[in-house]
Amino acid sequence: MFSPETGRSTADSRSERRLVGGNSYAGAPVIVVQKGVAHPWLCDVLGHLTTRHYVAMFDDAAYHLLYAVFGWAGARDADGKIGWVDVRHLIEYQAEVTAGDVLEIRAGLSKIGTKSITIFYEMTNLGKNEMSATLECVSVLFDLQTRESIALSEQLRELAAKHLIKTADNG
Repeated sequence: MFSPETGRSTADSRSERRLVGGNSYAGAPVIVVQKGVAHPWLCDVLGHLTTRHYVAMFDDAAYHLLYAVFGWAGARDADGKIGWVDVRHLIEYQAEVTAGDVLEIRAGLSKIGTKSITIFYEMTNLGKNEMSATLECVSVLFDLQTRESIALSEQLRELAAKHLIKTADNG
């Protein structure tokens, strides 16, 4: 919320935060991976952010997360042989987002598998100081030549472990 007394938002805008919502996610360190605005042209005829643009914002956030965690930028590794493929999305819409709302997405890894990572994202409406949506996403490491999933190397697992958050599911 905006405070007329101070001329500033009362929402916390530090770059490192803790998850504040979501059904089973709480108290985990996360990183800011996206900031955006719900511009009128991103909204439907009712004035709400459309589903397609929630997905786009979360997709942009994924690139920032993969860079922050693994140093991975763009569509592939330096040799052009490896990429990340989303195989599952579970979005929960928790509060409406309307034209002009200022949004921030934070994320952390909730699971590290043999060939995949599970990422938990939170979209916060900074102006309203409320959770707007969450996304749980499974991304698989993918060999772009064989078109098959591949195992995470020990180096990737070590990098991922630094961003592992605690959830009700993983203790």
